[in-house]
Order: sequence, then structure tokens, then C-alpha cells
Amino acid sequence: MDKPILVRDKVPEMIKKQGKKPATHIASDEEYWKLLKKKLQEEVDEFMEVGCEEELSDIFEVMYAICECKKWPIEEVETIREKKRKAKGKYSKRVVLERVG
Repeated sequence: MDKPILVRDKVPEMIKKQGKKPATHIASDEEYWKLLKKKLQEEVDEFMEVGCEEELSDIFEVMYAICECKKWPIEEVETIREKKRKAKGKYSKRVVLERVG
């Protein structure tokens, strides 16, 4: 492993149960924010490759962690999402914009 990666809280314990010795540290606020963004991209990339519910749930977990990190109440984020949905719509009609003339 070249660079430290953000892992779920129970992963080091799972590694220990395999008889291995994980080297860990607790991220500073700055490092945590940087690693959360990196983890979000990683999870999105995995979802793009596999496209399954499990990978989508990993994206949700990172999104919840981002909300906690930034002290953004998930309800507030949901309210913003709803406002945008009302103003711009959803994606359910599958509209594809080809060009603007």
C-alpha cells in the first residue's frame, strides 16, 4: 500500500483477526476531508465499473460521512435536493439534451 487510505472503522479489527498487523493513525480534520473526497471518487469509480446496489450503498456511506464531517445535517441536504428537484425536475423522464441552438 503506497499511500494511506480511509477505511471503515471496523476494518483494522478485521485485519487483526486475519493474523495481520495494520498500521493506522487518526486523520486530522484536513486529512480526513481530503481522504473523504478521495474515497467518494473511489466508490463512484467502483460503482461505474460494477453498477450494483452494494457499490451504491458505499457511495451513500461516504456521503453520510461527508455530512458529519462538514456538520451538514442530512435533512438539510435532503431539503436542498428537494428544492432542486422542484425547480429543475428529476431524471425519471430520461431526457437527453443533444444540443442548444
